[in-house]
Amino acid sequence: SAHQAEERTEDRRRGDGGGEEIQVTHKQNRMTTVAHTKPQSHEERRDLQMKSQKQTEMTENEIGKIIVDCAVRLHKELGPGLLETVYEVLLAHLLQEAGLKVERQVTIPIAFRGIRFDEGFRADIVVEDKVILELKSVESAGKAHKKQVLTYLKLTGMKLGYLLNFGECLMKDGISRV
Repeated sequence: SAHQAEERTEDRRRGDGGGEEIQVTHKQNRMTTVAHTKPQSHEERRDLQMKSQKQTEMTENEIGKIIVDCAVRLHKELGPGLLETVYEVLLAHLLQEAGLKVERQVTIPIAFRGIRFDEGFRADIVVEDKVILELKSVESAGKAHKKQVLTYLKLTGMKLGYLLNFGECLMKDGISRV
């Protein structure tokens, strides 16, 4: 039917030997063109890979913005009052959909007098091995909850953590950057 979305992708090679590969995507009468230049030498390929890695390496602040956006969206859709585990599972899912590496219930070991305890603590969510999330679903998060996140940051050496309290009426009131 004429109303159905049509999407097709073509790979074209420039005919002048310029080594450029062009990908054209057609979707609902809109055309997007993405050009990819194929490097000629090993060095050019290596440089391109290194640039690509640097571009995909996100800062804690960039990750934090995505986390806050996902948390607010989740709270708007579900509202307050559910179990912490529900928010944890769904937030982890949203963050993964956003392209982030997410681990749930991450063990944070503690060392005391030369003895290492793996059972010390568990972070609810760790994102991209850079940001710790501690989730709550209580009427009001207290100072002890923020101290918990600070302790996790000290033990892991990570720089950024968030205390996300989904129990607040407005999610913006339940977000603490630590």
